[in-house]
Amino acid sequence: MAKEQADDRAEQLFKLLVECYIDDGRPVASKALAQNPTVHVSAATVRNIMARLEGRGLVKSPHTSAGKIPTSQGLRFFVDSLLSVEPLDEAGVQNLESQLNSDMAPSKLVESASKLLALVTQMTGIVTLPRRDAQALRHVEFLNLDGDRVLVILVYNDREVQNRVIHVDKRYDDNDLLHASNFLNREFGGLSLVEIRRELLNSMQRDKERMDRLLQAALDLASQAFEPDETEDRSFVVSGESKLLDMSEDTDTVRSLFEAFSRKGTILHLLDQSLNTHGIQLYIGEESGYRVLDELSLVTSSYTVNGRIAGVLGVVGPTRMAYQRVIPVVDMTARMLGNALKHP
Repeated sequence: MAKEQADDRAEQLFKLLVECYIDDGRPVASKALAQNPTVHVSAATVRNIMARLEGRGLVKSPHTSAGKIPTSQGLRFFVDSLLSVEPLDEAGVQNLESQLNSDMAPSKLVESASKLLALVTQMTGIVTLPRRDAQALRHVEFLNLDGDRVLVILVYNDREVQNRVIHVDKRYDDNDLLHASNFLNREFGGLSLVEIRRELLNSMQRDKERMDRLLQAALDLASQAFEPDETEDRSFVVSGESKLLDMSEDTDTVRSLFEAFSRKGTILHLLDQSLNTHGIQLYIGEESGYRVLDELSLVTSSYTVNGRIAGVLGVVGPTRMAYQRVIPVVDMTARMLGNALKHP
């Protein structure tokens, strides 16, 4: 029983220390903790508990005579075990909903979501563009160009159009292309490109001798039209970049942060790790694996469109961010963005 009480007291003091540190960003002295009205032990006892917490790697002293601050490991323990996250209030939900209008084009929705994240959290907001592979295809059309080229018009969610030019082995007349378009729209309309490619592969593995000419033409055209576009720029929208200046006093670190955002590779790699998971993902300090983000935290959530993960959004901020406030904002923004992008 005494050990349980000691553990409870240590957790209480650690939680209080983290909350104080998040609030003002300064090391917290044992004397200050002991003077808190919720603490009923002496400063000496607090110091002993802090020493044990330091031994567990949960707190550290930034300077010899300073108080304690939580380590990245300590913040992880705090978030996983001691943090109480409350859902966003009704006013906050209504604000997000009003700003993410389903009548807006996908690119505008992504830009708006990024700005909202930056504005509400006062940090840097990031939103990846919806993956085309995850978007529902509403319509496809083929048009003859010169020689062996065919223009493919792909319409996603009735609001976004992509044009591709493919090279064909034989000449198709306009009637062949019309029949091919009608067949593909009838059979595959509403599916994602991933699902369409899977169905095409299954169809093309069947006995080709039994296919009529028009079906074969449709499958041949579709096999190229629905291939991944390797030249497409996987990208994200960033808002609140100026907040990066507030996240470190080290000029070299700030410069490296701006380079990481401009080159995109580091950030995209981290965001991609959230593409295969639902819900909030959190990288605290060194957990990201990138030195430039050692003093920062990244809170992300994937967003889904029509039940498929389409992209990721999140915020980058100091490790001493108010996680209990940021997490529900990121979570609800992801839900609202997915709903706005949804098509019946």
